[in-house]
Amino acid sequence: MATGGGEPPQPIGAATPLAARRSRWIGQQYADITKLREIAARHDRAAARASQRVARLNTRIDKLRHQATLLRERGQKALAQIPEIEQEMKQQERDIDAATKKTGGAPIGSDVTSMHYHVRKLQQKVVDRQQKARALELRAATKTQKTAELKVKVDRYLETSRLEEQEAVAYRQRADRLQMVSEHEVADHLRATAEGPKGSSDEPPSSL
Repeated sequence: MATGGGEPPQPIGAATPLAARRSRWIGQQYADITKLREIAARHDRAAARASQRVARLNTRIDKLRHQATLLRERGQKALAQIPEIEQEMKQQERDIDAATKKTGGAPIGSDVTSMHYHVRKLQQKVVDRQQKARALELRAATKTQKTAELKVKVDRYLETSRLEEQEAVAYRQRADRLQMVSEHEVADHLRATAEGPKGSSDEPPSSL
Protein backbone atom coordinates (compact mmCIF):
# COMPACT_ATOMS: atom_id res chain seq x y z
CA MET A 1 0.00 0.00 0.00
CA ALA A 2 1.50 3.36 -1.01
CA THR A 3 2.19 5.80 1.81
CA GLY A 4 2.81 8.91 -0.27
CA GLY A 5 0.14 11.05 -1.78
CA GLY A 6 1.76 11.08 -5.21
CA GLU A 7 0.36 9.44 -8.34
CA PRO A 8 1.02 5.71 -8.72
CA PRO A 9 3.88 4.91 -11.09
CA GLN A 10 2.85 4.15 -14.67
CA PRO A 11 3.64 0.63 -15.86
CA ILE A 12 6.60 0.33 -18.10
CA GLY A 13 5.65 0.14 -21.77
CA ALA A 14 2.09 1.38 -21.24
CA ALA A 15 0.09 1.53 -24.43
CA THR A 16 -0.19 4.96 -25.94
CA PRO A 17 -3.01 5.95 -28.31
CA LEU A 18 -0.58 5.66 -31.23
CA ALA A 19 0.46 2.18 -30.14
CA ALA A 20 -3.16 1.16 -29.70
CA ARG A 21 -4.02 2.39 -33.19
CA ARG A 22 -1.00 0.56 -34.59
CA SER A 23 -2.03 -2.61 -32.79
CA ARG A 24 -5.55 -2.37 -34.20
CA TRP A 25 -4.14 -1.73 -37.63
CA ILE A 26 -1.89 -4.79 -37.42
CA GLY A 27 -4.80 -6.88 -36.16
CA GLN A 28 -6.90 -5.69 -39.09
CA GLN A 29 -4.11 -6.61 -41.47
CA TYR A 30 -3.98 -10.14 -40.05
CA ALA A 31 -7.76 -10.35 -40.45
CA ASP A 32 -7.40 -9.25 -44.08
CA ILE A 33 -4.70 -11.85 -44.64
CA THR A 34 -6.94 -14.56 -43.21
CA LYS A 35 -9.81 -13.40 -45.42
CA LEU A 36 -7.64 -13.42 -48.53
CA ARG A 37 -6.39 -16.91 -47.79
CA GLU A 38 -9.96 -18.05 -47.18
CA ILE A 39 -11.03 -16.70 -50.57
CA ALA A 40 -8.02 -18.38 -52.18
CA ALA A 41 -9.01 -21.67 -50.57
CA ARG A 42 -12.54 -21.31 -51.94
CA HIS A 43 -11.18 -20.77 -55.43
CA ASP A 44 -8.91 -23.79 -54.97
CA ARG A 45 -11.92 -25.85 -53.96
CA ALA A 46 -13.88 -24.66 -57.01
CA ALA A 47 -10.94 -25.50 -59.26
CA ALA A 48 -10.65 -28.96 -57.72
CA ARG A 49 -14.38 -29.54 -58.17
CA ALA A 50 -14.15 -28.55 -61.84
CA SER A 51 -11.14 -30.86 -62.31
CA GLN A 52 -13.08 -33.68 -60.69
CA ARG A 53 -15.96 -33.16 -63.12
CA VAL A 54 -13.49 -33.16 -66.00
CA ALA A 55 -12.09 -36.50 -64.87
CA ARG A 56 -15.55 -38.03 -64.58
CA LEU A 57 -16.64 -36.69 -67.96
CA ASN A 58 -13.48 -38.02 -69.60
CA THR A 59 -14.26 -41.44 -68.13
CA ARG A 60 -17.77 -41.29 -69.61
CA ILE A 61 -16.37 -40.15 -72.96
CA ASP A 62 -13.94 -43.08 -73.11
CA LYS A 63 -16.71 -45.48 -72.14
CA LEU A 64 -19.03 -44.15 -74.85
CA ARG A 65 -16.24 -44.30 -77.43
CA HIS A 66 -15.55 -47.91 -76.51
CA GLN A 67 -19.24 -48.79 -76.77
CA ALA A 68 -19.48 -47.05 -80.17
CA THR A 69 -16.46 -48.99 -81.40
CA LEU A 70 -17.99 -52.30 -80.29
CA LEU A 71 -21.27 -51.44 -82.02
CA ARG A 72 -19.50 -50.61 -85.27
CA GLU A 73 -17.50 -53.83 -85.08
CA ARG A 74 -20.73 -55.79 -84.65
CA GLY A 75 -22.23 -53.96 -87.64
CA GLN A 76 -19.20 -54.72 -89.78
CA LYS A 77 -19.34 -58.34 -88.70
CA ALA A 78 -23.00 -58.54 -89.78
CA LEU A 79 -22.18 -56.98 -93.17
CA ALA A 80 -19.22 -59.33 -93.61
CA GLN A 81 -21.63 -62.30 -93.67
CA ILE A 82 -23.58 -60.94 -96.65
CA PRO A 83 -21.11 -61.90 -99.45
CA GLU A 84 -21.14 -65.53 -98.30
CA ILE A 85 -24.95 -65.54 -98.27
CA GLU A 86 -25.05 -63.96 -101.73
CA GLN A 87 -22.71 -66.66 -103.05
CA GLU A 88 -25.05 -69.29 -101.66
CA MET A 89 -28.00 -67.52 -103.32
CA LYS A 90 -26.24 -67.55 -106.70
CA GLN A 91 -25.54 -71.24 -106.34
CA GLN A 92 -29.20 -71.90 -105.52
CA GLU A 93 -30.30 -69.87 -108.56
CA ARG A 94 -27.97 -71.87 -110.80
CA ASP A 95 -29.42 -75.07 -109.40
CA ILE A 96 -32.93 -73.76 -110.04
CA ASP A 97 -32.04 -72.94 -113.67
CA ALA A 98 -30.50 -76.37 -114.17
CA ALA A 99 -33.50 -78.14 -112.65
CA THR A 100 -35.94 -76.08 -114.74
CA LYS A 101 -34.10 -76.84 -117.96
CA LYS A 102 -33.96 -80.53 -117.07
CA THR A 103 -37.75 -80.79 -116.81
CA GLY A 104 -38.16 -79.30 -120.28
CA GLY A 105 -41.26 -77.25 -119.45
CA ALA A 106 -42.86 -79.83 -117.21
CA PRO A 107 -44.58 -78.69 -113.99
CA ILE A 108 -42.10 -77.54 -111.38
CA GLY A 109 -41.43 -80.15 -108.72
CA SER A 110 -41.12 -79.79 -105.02
CA ASP A 111 -37.34 -79.78 -105.22
CA VAL A 112 -37.41 -76.62 -107.33
CA THR A 113 -39.96 -74.89 -105.08
CA SER A 114 -37.83 -75.84 -102.09
CA MET A 115 -34.83 -74.14 -103.68
CA HIS A 116 -36.97 -71.05 -104.42
CA TYR A 117 -38.01 -70.97 -100.78
CA HIS A 118 -34.37 -71.30 -99.68
CA VAL A 119 -33.39 -68.40 -101.95
CA ARG A 120 -36.07 -66.23 -100.37
CA LYS A 121 -34.81 -67.14 -96.92
CA LEU A 122 -31.29 -66.17 -97.96
CA GLN A 123 -32.57 -62.85 -99.33
CA GLN A 124 -34.28 -62.25 -96.01
CA LYS A 125 -31.01 -62.95 -94.19
CA VAL A 126 -29.24 -60.36 -96.33
CA VAL A 127 -31.89 -57.74 -95.58
CA ASP A 128 -31.89 -58.60 -91.87
CA ARG A 129 -28.13 -58.22 -91.62
CA GLN A 130 -28.19 -54.94 -93.50
CA GLN A 131 -30.89 -53.65 -91.17
CA LYS A 132 -28.95 -54.85 -88.13
CA ALA A 133 -25.80 -53.12 -89.37
CA ARG A 134 -27.69 -49.87 -89.91
CA ALA A 135 -29.28 -50.05 -86.47
CA LEU A 136 -25.88 -50.68 -84.85
CA GLU A 137 -24.34 -47.82 -86.79
CA LEU A 138 -27.14 -45.52 -85.65
CA ARG A 139 -26.54 -46.44 -82.01
CA ALA A 140 -22.81 -45.92 -82.49
CA ALA A 141 -23.42 -42.52 -84.09
CA THR A 142 -25.69 -41.54 -81.18
CA LYS A 143 -22.96 -42.40 -78.69
CA THR A 144 -20.39 -40.53 -80.76
CA GLN A 145 -22.64 -37.48 -80.75
CA LYS A 146 -22.95 -37.79 -76.98
CA THR A 147 -19.16 -37.82 -76.66
CA ALA A 148 -18.99 -34.58 -78.68
CA GLU A 149 -21.51 -32.95 -76.31
CA LEU A 150 -19.55 -34.12 -73.28
CA LYS A 151 -16.32 -32.85 -74.83
CA VAL A 152 -17.85 -29.37 -74.93
CA LYS A 153 -18.61 -29.66 -71.21
CA VAL A 154 -15.06 -30.86 -70.55
CA ASP A 155 -13.63 -27.80 -72.29
CA ARG A 156 -15.93 -25.53 -70.28
CA TYR A 157 -14.94 -27.12 -66.96
CA LEU A 158 -11.26 -27.00 -67.92
CA GLU A 159 -11.58 -23.27 -68.54
CA THR A 160 -13.40 -22.86 -65.23
CA SER A 161 -10.69 -24.78 -63.40
CA ARG A 162 -7.97 -22.67 -65.03
CA LEU A 163 -9.67 -19.41 -64.11
CA GLU A 164 -10.32 -20.53 -60.53
CA GLU A 165 -6.68 -21.53 -60.12
CA GLN A 166 -5.59 -18.12 -61.41
CA GLU A 167 -7.89 -16.42 -58.91
CA ALA A 168 -6.55 -18.58 -56.09
CA VAL A 169 -2.95 -17.73 -57.00
CA ALA A 170 -3.78 -14.02 -57.18
CA TYR A 171 -5.40 -14.00 -53.74
CA ARG A 172 -2.53 -15.99 -52.22
CA GLN A 173 -0.02 -13.55 -53.66
CA ARG A 174 -1.97 -10.61 -52.20
CA ALA A 175 -2.04 -12.38 -48.83
CA ASP A 176 1.70 -13.06 -49.00
CA ARG A 177 2.49 -9.44 -49.83
CA LEU A 178 0.26 -8.17 -47.03
CA GLN A 179 1.81 -10.64 -44.60
CA MET A 180 5.31 -9.43 -45.47
CA VAL A 181 4.24 -5.85 -44.84
CA SER A 182 2.58 -6.82 -41.55
CA GLU A 183 5.63 -8.73 -40.36
CA HIS A 184 7.86 -5.71 -41.04
CA GLU A 185 5.46 -3.45 -39.18
CA VAL A 186 5.29 -5.84 -36.23
CA ALA A 187 9.08 -6.03 -36.13
CA ASP A 188 9.35 -2.23 -36.21
CA HIS A 189 6.70 -1.94 -33.48
CA LEU A 190 8.50 -4.43 -31.23
CA ARG A 191 11.80 -2.69 -31.83
CA ALA A 192 10.31 0.68 -30.96
CA THR A 193 8.66 -0.76 -27.86
CA ALA A 194 11.91 -2.34 -26.73
CA GLU A 195 13.91 0.85 -27.27
CA GLY A 196 11.32 3.09 -25.54
CA PRO A 197 11.97 2.19 -21.86
CA LYS A 198 15.69 1.97 -22.49
CA GLY A 199 15.76 5.44 -23.98
CA SER A 200 13.78 6.89 -21.05
CA SER A 201 16.12 5.35 -18.46
CA ASP A 202 19.10 7.07 -20.07
CA GLU A 203 17.63 10.52 -19.47
CA PRO A 204 19.06 12.32 -16.42
CA PRO A 205 16.71 12.51 -13.48
CA SER A 206 15.01 15.82 -13.02
CA SER A 207 16.16 17.91 -10.06
CA LEU A 208 13.66 18.36 -7.27
